[in-house]
Amino acid sequence: MSGADPPRIPESLRRGVVIPAMPLALTSSRRLDERRQRALCRYYAAAGAGGIAAGVHTTQFAIRDPTHGLFRPVLSLVAEELGRADAARGEPMVRIGGVCGPTRQAVQEAEMLRDLGYHAGLLSLAGVGPDEEARLAHCRAVAEVIPLVGFYLQRAVGGPHLSHRFWRGFAEIEAVAAIKIAPFDRYRTVDVVRAVCESGRDDIALYTGNDDNIVLDLVTPYRFRVGGRTVERRIVGGLLGHWAAWTRRAVDLLEACHDAASRGDGVPANLLRLAVATTDANAALFDAANGFAGCIAGIHEVLIRQGLLEGPWLLDPDETLSPGQAEEIERVCRDYPNLTDDEFVASHRDEWLAS
Repeated sequence: MSGADPPRIPESLRRGVVIPAMPLALTSSRRLDERRQRALCRYYAAAGAGGIAAGVHTTQFAIRDPTHGLFRPVLSLVAEELGRADAARGEPMVRIGGVCGPTRQAVQEAEMLRDLGYHAGLLSLAGVGPDEEARLAHCRAVAEVIPLVGFYLQRAVGGPHLSHRFWRGFAEIEAVAAIKIAPFDRYRTVDVVRAVCESGRDDIALYTGNDDNIVLDLVTPYRFRVGGRTVERRIVGGLLGHWAAWTRRAVDLLEACHDAASRGDGVPANLLRLAVATTDANAALFDAANGFAGCIAGIHEVLIRQGLLEGPWLLDPDETLSPGQAEEIERVCRDYPNLTDDEFVASHRDEWLAS
């Protein structure tokens, strides 16, 4: 492997932060809208997010298509904006880039991320193949280049089944920094957390991507018996497409969850109510009623309404809101105004959009 070592991972990743999965800002001709892409980065930084994940599903995997040629330009732009944000913060924002494809492609993407100053690669195993040993070998090859954030992608959108045995082996890879747990399945969530507990690693941060269970993931203590003693771990933050919209409120939510966890005297009723509201809102944003077909378009719809994105254009012109999805988004905005951050965005939007 060539190139410089990746930057040191900020300690905030282990404490737990809000990490929005970066959307892609396009013009009506489906070209990169640099001005609005930068505005999104500035929005997340100003909202208090602790990091950004770019080049992931919400950024649209098609940016890797040579006909678009957007993968490196988008990752470079995000890195540049995060560099500016870091200069005004006491601690750097966590920079995570998506890594996917067969081993050769994944290693090349990891090398690019490392060279651009990213702290870790979010490693998707969709399409890598079913053999667990081969998957682990793939992970180890990428880990030689950049620290890893494991990714348990739900099967409904193409993710593979990853056993407890796989996660146990994955946790033994020294360069693993975190795991995003997003199988939308509590049995599979327990597999991951138990494997990490059994590994003896206390330096692997656990992040939720379970959009149907965000709040409960963040306030649940996971306890397992390991070697005759009780080991407890918590999911400390979220790396979520859902948090790419209404990000200011996501920061408030995570703070409330951390506060409840630190007190250790149970989950207050208001957080349980908020858990239901958040899941209901996510169902609208992510188009759960239609198998998540409009999940990216739903996030864009909120950002368009706030004036951060100009229009609904995705790289695939056939990828749009599902019938009735806009009405569902309108409903949750009306029913849960405490989940939105429209006033915050309106008061700063022109500043973020300035060149």
